[in-house]
Amino acid sequence: MRMMITCTVNGEERTVLADTRDTLLGFLRERLGFTGTKEGCGNGNCGTCTVLMDGAAVNACLVLAQEASESEIVTIEGIADGDKLHPIQEALVAHGGTQCGFCTPGIVISAKALLDSNPDPSEAEIRHAVAGNLCRCTGYGKIVEAIAAAAAQRR
Repeated sequence: MRMMITCTVNGEERTVLADTRDTLLGFLRERLGFTGTKEGCGNGNCGTCTVLMDGAAVNACLVLAQEASESEIVTIEGIADGDKLHPIQEALVAHGGTQCGFCTPGIVISAKALLDSNPDPSEAEIRHAVAGNLCRCTGYGKIVEAIAAAAAQRR
């Protein structure tokens, strides 16, 4: 069965015909072309598909597209300011918090959700915020350092 879904993605209202079985991840990638949000596991364990939905970090592979109707969605493509990287992205680059980069979009979105709600997080709060984002390359030390630096810069 198909239905029209209207939501705001990265500041732009979109109305698209979607299958009722579409996940938000599939809707974003296949119907709208936002391929920066990655599919890693497809069952909510890795966090590579993390997006903001009404300001909260969610695993887009676990949310049905129809549940996002009338919501504000922000993907990795929506956080930079034109060609200027978001401070979290800049900090990850500057602190060596990326290696292969596959997990990076989800980590950036999780960090953004944290810093939007808590501009001065502790190390434990940062680690908790990215606990659902699996990274097999970095060991998290540099990621945590980068998020702390981005928080300090934003303050």
